[in-house]
Amino acid sequence: MFIQPTPFGKPMLKHWLFDPSYKSLNHGSFGAHPAAVRDAQRAFLDLADLRPDPYIRKQHSVLLDKARGDVAKIINAPRNECAFVKNATTGVATVLWNLNFQVGEALIYFEPVYGAVEKGVVSMQEHSPFEARKVSFQYPIAEDELERRFRETVRRARDDGLNVRAAVFDTIVSNPGVRFPFERFVAVCREEGLLSVIDGAHGVGQIPLDMDVLQPDFFVSNCHKWLYTPRSAAILYVPKRNQHFMRSTLPTSWGFIPAAGSAETIASVLQDPSEVKTKTPFEELFEFVATSDDSAYLCVEAALKFRREVCGGEEAIMSYCQKVSNEGADAVAGILGTDVLQEPDLKPGEQSRMRQCALTTVRLPIAVADKAVEGALVTLPSDEAPLAVAFIQRTLIEKHDTFVPAFRHGSWLWTRLSGQIFLEKSDFEWLGGLLRELCEQVARKEF
Repeated sequence: MFIQPTPFGKPMLKHWLFDPSYKSLNHGSFGAHPAAVRDAQRAFLDLADLRPDPYIRKQHSVLLDKARGDVAKIINAPRNECAFVKNATTGVATVLWNLNFQVGEALIYFEPVYGAVEKGVVSMQEHSPFEARKVSFQYPIAEDELERRFRETVRRARDDGLNVRAAVFDTIVSNPGVRFPFERFVAVCREEGLLSVIDGAHGVGQIPLDMDVLQPDFFVSNCHKWLYTPRSAAILYVPKRNQHFMRSTLPTSWGFIPAAGSAETIASVLQDPSEVKTKTPFEELFEFVATSDDSAYLCVEAALKFRREVCGGEEAIMSYCQKVSNEGADAVAGILGTDVLQEPDLKPGEQSRMRQCALTTVRLPIAVADKAVEGALVTLPSDEAPLAVAFIQRTLIEKHDTFVPAFRHGSWLWTRLSGQIFLEKSDFEWLGGLLRELCEQVARKEF
């Protein structure tokens, strides 16, 4: 039966669960899912409650296989190279933990990095004295210059006698919200002999992805942000050539693969030794990770059905989200008298690659410096910038029932916008007016 897709914009809101008074402008942080997907998840929860042991021990793995197959098709990867984890942070941490860095080895990552990923690296260094080298830069930056700095960071680490094993980078950076040239850097890592670890938190459902073409060494992406599954669900892709690295989940659970010579461990209580094995150790590793609610993993099919039947398919969703995000960013920048973050070397009529996604970043007219900056509505000293950020974010929530992140990057404050199928340009024009008022309050030191 043919189902007429719902038009994007305000008509689409009827499918979502938001309070009517709340304007959801920050899909990029925690995602959201439609009512149809909520109903599917509750059906799985009910199924688990009817017969917990049969469900957890047998039925769940069958359902999980189906969900892995569904999301594997979205990223064009074999099912046996895909597993579910709770979120992108967990996925990156799991990969880095299993790489088992040693003294004299190094990991490269980029600035700005997602804060939880960097904290994870620092935490690992407290237990294993490897080195982490950061590629320092600020946006806007040309891709050629970014690659030069990356290769230079690798070269210096090697000159210091380090074995540089891997690099972590994004598909789409969180703050500022810009598309990272991840395809280019996978190739650069391959040339340099590094393992590429992609934090694709904002990838699946927002931009087209093809693992067969990209060929990363490790890739993780949240399904609960842009693919419309419930929180928390992320896909971890590990090609067969690298699955030998993956021996433990976080936390270590029943699928743990001990190294040769390790102490003998108890056989998994969840497996029947009389059954013929049909899955790889990698698949079994992630099938049961302690007792947790994994129902969000199983909702991929419902999310894809919604995207196909109600929204008109993947291309339509991605195109609209990118379009409304960029139109909204231009509108907000126009109201604020500022600009949208993009490459510094664009030629007239050339499209920004950094803006080829559903996240955009707009400069607020608030500079951060020791002396007045030309063109700024106000210039704040460094110690006042966090207070201004907190004021803007708090006021948006408490007085206007909405939210967008504000943050410092370089010598300015910025805000990040998220395009989504239930938003229109007018929503961002409304936001632009609010931000202008809040910036004027900051200029009057009313924070």
